[in-house]
Amino acid sequence: MRKHKGFSLIELLIVIAIMLILSAIAIPNLLRARIAANESSAVATVRSINTAQVTYASTYVNTGYTILAQLGGANPCVPSALTSCLIDSTVSVAPFTKSGFVFAAGPVGAAPAIQFTVNSDPTTWAQTGSRHFFSDESAVIRFNIANAPATVVNPPLN
Repeated sequence: MRKHKGFSLIELLIVIAIMLILSAIAIPNLLRARIAANESSAVATVRSINTAQVTYASTYVNTGYTILAQLGGANPCVPSALTSCLIDSTVSVAPFTKSGFVFAAGPVGAAPAIQFTVNSDPTTWAQTGSRHFFSDESAVIRFNIANAPATVVNPPLN
């Protein structure tokens, strides 16, 4: 009788089944980790926009708070009232997206604006993020877990 070297079909099927079970466990955890990283980046960006709004309003007192595009500018950025270079160009230049979130910010009222709002919404719900973020001149970042754009909601994000 000859001895065959190699793996039998049953052994290969068992190994493939084990790999499928392990990947079924690992992939959802990987997706949750990616969503958490995207949301963390969105919160940090909203904080940066809050800081940029205050800096812009104190620099250009006659204008007050402004739109998102004027807080940054395309590279190379040259500081002016229309491109203040206070935030990253990935957020301040259309389509205003970063890390799976789309951002919107602007003044409330006529110039000199004394109020502003900042919204951050996932580009694809439950894939790039599962929370919408909102902030205003109070600098308190709030979130909404519903599949709807962010608005003034509670509780604040600490």
